[in-house]
Amino acid sequence: MPSPLFEHPLDEESVFKPEALLDAVRSERGAADAPLPRVCVLDFDGDLTDHLVESGRSQRVNSWACFHTAMEGIEVDGMAAGVVGRTIGGPYSVLVAEQMFASGAGVVLGLTSAGRVSPQAPMPGLVVADEALRDEGTSFHYLPESRTVRGHKGVADALAKSLAAVELPVDRGLVWTTDAPYRETSTQLDRHAQEGALAVEMQAASLFAFAQARGASVGVVAHLTNEVEGEGDDFDKGEDELSVRILEAMVRGAYSFLGESAA
Repeated sequence: MPSPLFEHPLDEESVFKPEALLDAVRSERGAADAPLPRVCVLDFDGDLTDHLVESGRSQRVNSWACFHTAMEGIEVDGMAAGVVGRTIGGPYSVLVAEQMFASGAGVVLGLTSAGRVSPQAPMPGLVVADEALRDEGTSFHYLPESRTVRGHKGVADALAKSLAAVELPVDRGLVWTTDAPYRETSTQLDRHAQEGALAVEMQAASLFAFAQARGASVGVVAHLTNEVEGEGDDFDKGEDELSVRILEAMVRGAYSFLGESAA
């Protein structure tokens, strides 16, 4: 028998929808059915969200009706954004993104630390994901089998433009999405580098497939912080303020995209 992963009936409606969970949470908490900020950000690592809270830069978004997470609200040039931390991995990031769009979000962005795959990719640096290798499971519940899935070009264009203001090199292209960060092998790294993958992370393919299937606007930015046999500063994303500037640039890009879409 083939794996159930490739037997998913993609043309059938789901028996459980995010709206049902949102209604249950609102009922339990007595929360208002208020829309979220138009731009929401998945902070996969969570340390940026911690910094926003500890530095007093954010306020809790009480209208976020989620059993699993809390949302912090920030303002960038007077534009509101919601940030949810520690949504690591394809299944969890898509679960939260489903609920964000069902709650009125217009764009969902993801910011993740990532490992360098291509030796040509600058590190430290940023990669705006255009496309992702589907070495995970969630995407196959949304789209037919294929090797890669493309991201939203308009969102990626806006992110690449806005991130040019941040003091890090910005690249753009293919990323490798894996479900098993401790099962990356030299064979895989070599193969995917030859295919043009710049970075390895855990969310982009899942989010891109969800976005295509749902007609949603999603973008993913990878902050390259480590590499195989790296020395010294692996996993160092720099000062907290650098992460804040990256976040603010992403929010500006998303609002620019929304403005262009409405024109």
